Amino acid sequence: MIKFLTQFGRYFLLLKKVFSKPEKPSIYYKQTVRELIFLGVNSIGIIAIISFFMGAVITLQTAYNTENPIYPKYLIGLGCRDSMILEFSSTIAALILAGKVGSSIASEIGTMRVTEQIDALEIMGVNSASFLILPKMIATLLFNPFLTIIAIIVGIFGGWIAGTFSGVLTSENFIYGIQYEFIPYYIVYSLIKTVFFAFIITSVSSFQGYFVEGGSLEVGRASTKAVVYSSVLILLFNVILTQLLLS
Repeated sequence: MIKFLTQFGRYFLLLKKVFSKPEKPSIYYKQTVRELIFLGVNSIGIIAIISFFMGAVITLQTAYNTENPIYPKYLIGLGCRDSMILEFSSTIAALILAGKVGSSIASEIGTMRVTEQIDALEIMGVNSASFLILPKMIATLLFNPFLTIIAIIVGIFGGWIAGTFSGVLTSENFIYGIQYEFIPYYIVYSLIKTVFFAFIITSVSSFQGYFVEGGSLEVGRASTKAVVYSSVLILLFNVILTQLLLS
């Protein structure tokens, strides 16, 4: 318990350092643009591929589980739409990014710690926590909502492809289903969750990397902890945010 409270305190003290006033905003701007490409743009491919097949699987499973003639066919498209918007585009994508982005952040900062690059920054009078972590945080908070939108669009498209090409429903039925009683707030709900998840992934992964002690073995362990802790917190906050935003 004492160890948990100690780590909890160190986490918030680190966040206090991260959000302190930057020494040279122009340098932070360049760093943020670099992180937008490294953490955001480079994640589009994996998000698009997984979302496409996710949408396809949801459509096929919904079709095979609603073969009763009582159910109208457009419910398949509706199920694909709501599943992608409410859960898969934000939560599942966040879990994927926790593995890809989170481990990358933890290993990058952890390597800088064990090779004493962070100590060198501190000696030069640079706020190392803010300089290394804040651009990553801003980049993920700005770009992850775009990844969520991409996941929704590609997932629904994948569902349409799977549904029409497998012959389980017509294109007209699927399109009618994704338009049927659409609630725009669901998109807002998904984007709000995405912003929270982006903050969790970046802050937890940075924390694990920033306080690494030892060598390369410890850096690997920190990367693993970053993914595990981020994933657990994402699932926990998914329940909390769903209760708060949809109740």
